[in-house]
Amino acid sequence: MHRDKNIVASDHYRRQNWGMRTLTCSLLLLIPGFGCGSPGTLAPKNAVQILCTTEMLAGPMRTLCGPHADVTSLMGAGVDPHLYKPSPRDVQRILDADLVLFHGHHLEGRMGEILGGHGGEHREASNRRFIAICERIDDQRLIRSSAGTIDPHLWMDISLWQDVIEQMELVLSELDPDHREYFRSAAATLDEELALLDEQVMQMLAMIPEERRILVTAHDAFGYFGRRYRLEVMGIQGISTESEASIDRVNTLVATLSERNVPAVFVESTVPERNIRALIEGCSSLGHSLEIGGVLFSDAPGPVGSGAARWRDMVLHDARVISEALR
Repeated sequence: MHRDKNIVASDHYRRQNWGMRTLTCSLLLLIPGFGCGSPGTLAPKNAVQILCTTEMLAGPMRTLCGPHADVTSLMGAGVDPHLYKPSPRDVQRILDADLVLFHGHHLEGRMGEILGGHGGEHREASNRRFIAICERIDDQRLIRSSAGTIDPHLWMDISLWQDVIEQMELVLSELDPDHREYFRSAAATLDEELALLDEQVMQMLAMIPEERRILVTAHDAFGYFGRRYRLEVMGIQGISTESEASIDRVNTLVATLSERNVPAVFVESTVPERNIRALIEGCSSLGHSLEIGGVLFSDAPGPVGSGAARWRDMVLHDARVISEALR
């Protein structure tokens, strides 16, 4: 497995008593096709209750936990984590969970008031049940914007997400040491599967000619994807969909797309199409025919039946759509 020896749980963290609560009822994972695990598995009544903010986290976590925890997520198909605001029911779910796992690096932007004081290795011990799992990855391996903001879309690089999943396994082993061997075995199996998936995506995208390896999307969510799979990435909006696309940015992209004869740009499932349409119209005014290459899943999975209802399927779907459109 991918081990980052610089990222380990502290001795103090290892000694923490998580004070797990016995709940009166368990949750049935009702959503078929979501996550990497086996939806519909009924955990014991005293199972650990793990709440993940997104399905990108919840899917692998279900695989790691198997029958030893109930894993649910706040945000499902088509939900933009940058803009998501929790309902009162969501707040209660957060308070009731034994473990709350979130991305960090401001991905869950509008949940800052709830999650902002929790998670990360530097937080107080009393808040150890709130974990910003992506903040356990060394910042030197992450992408920063020109303004210094860390790009939170780590799941777009399968190899990097494998390291995040390893951190999940460490958290689980601390939380429930009685099932440590189960978690390790599940993590090892998942790691092997994802290594093969990473190679499949690499080969698929290698078919794009060098001069066409330009990926333009609605917002800047594909930086890790581009770095891993050798694509030049350009987003109309910034890292967060809360940012607004400027006219100058649109005009710059129109000029670049026309000059380099890029055949297609891509819509994202969680972002309105209007800015992509502006690119197409701008290129048309310059005599360049630009098409929508397809819909990509960046910040959330698709619905059941979309072929992108799990995190790993999202990445494979995106690779296939990009490869076909740019070839």
